[in-house]
Amino acid sequence: MNTKNYFSSDFKLGIVGGGQLGKMLLQETRRLDIATAVLDPSETAPSRIASNSFSQGSLTDFDTVYNFGKACDLITIEIENVSVEALKKLESEGKKVFPQPALIELIQNKISQKNFYQEHAIPTADFQAFENLNQLKTALNEGQWTLPFVWKQSKGGFDGRGVAMIRKAEDLNDLPDVPCLAEMLIPFEKELAVVVARSESGECKSFPTVEMDFHPEANLVEYVFSPGKVEAAISAKAQELALMVAQKLNIVGILAVEMFLSKDGRLLINEVAPRVHNSGHLSIEGNISSQFEQHLRAILNLPLGNTETIQPAVMVNLVGEEGHTGPVVYEGIEDILALSGVYVHLYGKAETRPFRKMGHVTIIDPDLEKARAKARIVKEKIKVISV
Repeated sequence: MNTKNYFSSDFKLGIVGGGQLGKMLLQETRRLDIATAVLDPSETAPSRIASNSFSQGSLTDFDTVYNFGKACDLITIEIENVSVEALKKLESEGKKVFPQPALIELIQNKISQKNFYQEHAIPTADFQAFENLNQLKTALNEGQWTLPFVWKQSKGGFDGRGVAMIRKAEDLNDLPDVPCLAEMLIPFEKELAVVVARSESGECKSFPTVEMDFHPEANLVEYVFSPGKVEAAISAKAQELALMVAQKLNIVGILAVEMFLSKDGRLLINEVAPRVHNSGHLSIEGNISSQFEQHLRAILNLPLGNTETIQPAVMVNLVGEEGHTGPVVYEGIEDILALSGVYVHLYGKAETRPFRKMGHVTIIDPDLEKARAKARIVKEKIKVISV
C-alpha cells in the first residue's frame, strides 16, 4: 500500500520542462494540492505561474538539472530533450525519477528506439541506420536502399522537425550531416495512437484508440478523433500493442504510442513519447480521467483512473499561421466560444510564429460526426496571427 502523503504536505514534485504540457499537468497538481517546482529555460514559460516555485535554466545542462532535482522528492519530465546524465545521478542518489532516465535516453535516440522494437519483436517499418549523410547517399547509389523513404535524424527532432520525405536523391542535399535512419515508406490507411499509463507497481491502463490527421507540410497533428474510426478488432489490437510496448519498456508514467494502420491491415509502431502527449489532450474533456491526472497517478503509484470515454471528442491544434511572427492575436476566438461543447485551451505563449503550437480546441458531442463537423467550423473560424 502507498503510505506517502503527497497532498497538502511538504512533498515536492519537480517537473523538468515548463511548456504547455507542464501547464496542463499543473492544473491537476493544483486540484490535488501537490506542491511543484518547475525548471524551464524561458522566463515566460507557460508553467511559470501555476507552479509553487519556478526556476529558469537550461534543461540540458547537467549542473542546472541536478541542482534543481536535489531539492525535489520526485522528478518527472514534460519534454525528452533533457540532461539524462543529471537524472541518472539523481536516481543513483535515491531520488525517484519517472519516466526512468535510461528509458528517456533510449527514446531520445530514434535509432536506439527502432533497434529496441526490432529486438523485442515489436512490429515497425523496415529501416536502416547510418552514421552520417554520406553513408546514406552511398547506400542509395549502390542500391542498398531504395527511394522513396522517410529520413529521420537520430537525435533532437520533434514536432515535425528532423523528419523529411525523400522522393528523389536531391532531397538529401539540404539535410544536416548527422546520424540518421532511413525508414521504408508505409502505404497506410490511418495514423492511430494509444496513450498508456503504467504505475510503479505495474498496473497498466490504456485510453481509447484515437485517429490522427497531420498537416502535410508541417508534419504536425491537425486533428485528433476519439474514438478513432476503425474496426473494433483493429482498435483492440492497437490497445494490446501499446500495452505490450509499455510493459517491454517497463515505463512508469504515461507513454504515447503512435502507429500506422497499413493498407494491408497491419499495425506498425511509428514512434513513442514517454510523457503526456498531443494525442491525449482531448481526454481532459472527453474521458473520465485525463492523461494528465493519469500521469500523476502513475508516477506517484496511486490507483490508475478510469479511462472510459464520456463523450466522443475531436481536438483541433491551434498553430501559428504562415507569414505571421510576433505578438499573438487569436482572430475569430469569439465565434468559436459561442459554440456549444467547444473548449478552448490557450498555452500562454505571447509570441507566435509559423506552425508554433499555441493552443488547442476540444469539441465534444454524443455524435462523433457532429463533433467532426463542428471541428471543421472551428478550424475555419479561428486563426493564430500576429499584430
